[in-house]
Amino acid sequence: MKYKDYYETLGVKREATEAEIKSAYRKLARKYHPDVNKTKEAEEKFKEINEAYEVLGDKQKRQRYDSLGSNWQGGADYTPPPGFENFNFGGGNYQSFNFNGQDMGGFSDFFSSLFGDMMGAGASAGARGGFSGFDFGSGMGSQGYTSSNFNTGRRTQRTKSEDLDVTKTLNVTAQDLFSDSPITVKFKDMRKCTQCPGGGGYCSACGGTGIINETKSLKVKLPKEVKEGQKIRLKGEGKTDAYGQKGDLYLIITPVDSEYQISGSDLTKDVEITPPEAVLGCQKEIKTLHGTISIKIPKMTSTGKMLRLKNLGLPKKSGGYGNLNARVKIVLPEKLSQKEIDLYKQLAK
Repeated sequence: MKYKDYYETLGVKREATEAEIKSAYRKLARKYHPDVNKTKEAEEKFKEINEAYEVLGDKQKRQRYDSLGSNWQGGADYTPPPGFENFNFGGGNYQSFNFNGQDMGGFSDFFSSLFGDMMGAGASAGARGGFSGFDFGSGMGSQGYTSSNFNTGRRTQRTKSEDLDVTKTLNVTAQDLFSDSPITVKFKDMRKCTQCPGGGGYCSACGGTGIINETKSLKVKLPKEVKEGQKIRLKGEGKTDAYGQKGDLYLIITPVDSEYQISGSDLTKDVEITPPEAVLGCQKEIKTLHGTISIKIPKMTSTGKMLRLKNLGLPKKSGGYGNLNARVKIVLPEKLSQKEIDLYKQLAK
């Protein structure tokens, strides 16, 4: 797998804080959101930005990525990032390894520290004895893996339930939060293959990688007055281990909307007016989630003035709706005639 620099994708340094990463993600998400940028390149860029934030925005995933690079999820067919070229595994039973000539201890401990929740405690326990939890037998190799040479029955413990949990970022718009209908959420589900131990042999389930990737589609009902960073728990929709245990899926709400700023049940949007309209006042039609309405802009209105429109926001838990704040923004015409320019000169005097 070609190395992807997620830090470069978000335009941050490797030592960037969580806040810096989040800020960079939100700026880029707004810039390349399909509702704002209609180009094909923007759609692909938006996917790359979300992929990068899904990893760097999660502390555990970021640690694994910093250790293994863009193939932090699997490890098969991995091309290491710069600085990992001299990584050397030693010993026929995979008991130890060294990094640039320094003994780093047991391979299983290293493997467990990087993959942790993905591979589960069972595989780690088996690896400590030279992969004693797996019986490879003499049939492995070009003939592939069979149930007789991959014995999962020797695992000594089940995967911890929290290691099966999955956390994903869920981008939502004001329209998503306004609608009473569930929204469709699609994401990639990754789990360890229970038919083979991986390593490149033939396996109809995973192709020999040891990891199965599937695309899940779920219907999610968003709660009312949801806040940024709030988690939604979907029980049993996480990863599944070899024993049938299922973890939970946690969706972290991230508002991404090109038209509205979202704060609980309240919304804020810009309303553009011209300098003459700001001085003389005017009627202005604006679109809201509740339909198009006409509002009155008072005389002598300055940029930044807020006009509160009651009950035109998002649904509340207690019933009714929040407010829509219309924020006045004075904009100049793209082109001015010479006569108009002369009038402005007279006003300036």
